[in-house]
Amino acid sequence: MANFDLNELKRRMDGAVTALKHDLAGLRTGRASANLLDPIVVDAYGAQTPLNQVANVSVPEPRMLSVSVWDKTLVGKVERAIRDSNLGLNPITDGTTLRIPLPELNEQRRKELVKVASGYAENAKVAARHVRRDGMDTLKKLEKDGEIGQDESRQLSERVQKMTDETIAHIDGTFSDKEAEILQV
Repeated sequence: MANFDLNELKRRMDGAVTALKHDLAGLRTGRASANLLDPIVVDAYGAQTPLNQVANVSVPEPRMLSVSVWDKTLVGKVERAIRDSNLGLNPITDGTTLRIPLPELNEQRRKELVKVASGYAENAKVAARHVRRDGMDTLKKLEKDGEIGQDESRQLSERVQKMTDETIAHIDGTFSDKEAEILQV
């Protein structure tokens, strides 16, 4: 049973929750945050590159973000990536600096942000289910190869399923908290 590790599956599922919390931290609820632009990737030098690897993001005012692009040939691509990000932001280009005023959150915008958050939560659930599938596939193979018995395989499968259910419940709870925070006026 050398290649089946419940702790490793748990670590990977916790990783999905951690990634979700990181993504949700980027969704603003009224104040500017440098994390807001973390999910954005830019087509730079022929590769999808995280924004923070081609520019510096700062918060000069509570309702303003400033993005200083290091390579002036990427300014247009950074601006396009921000516009296309589903965050409802319209950068103003000033040389190699993009100023991004954050609009007041209206009802429609709040609902859009909840949809984005919901997408993040769904991605985290999919990631957790992939981990479950990997674990179940490993168990089936071990049972088929005669390394573990049917009873042991069934017990471990039930533990993997329980761990998956707990992780998805955690994801749902995290999303519900963020949804309430976004919709709070």
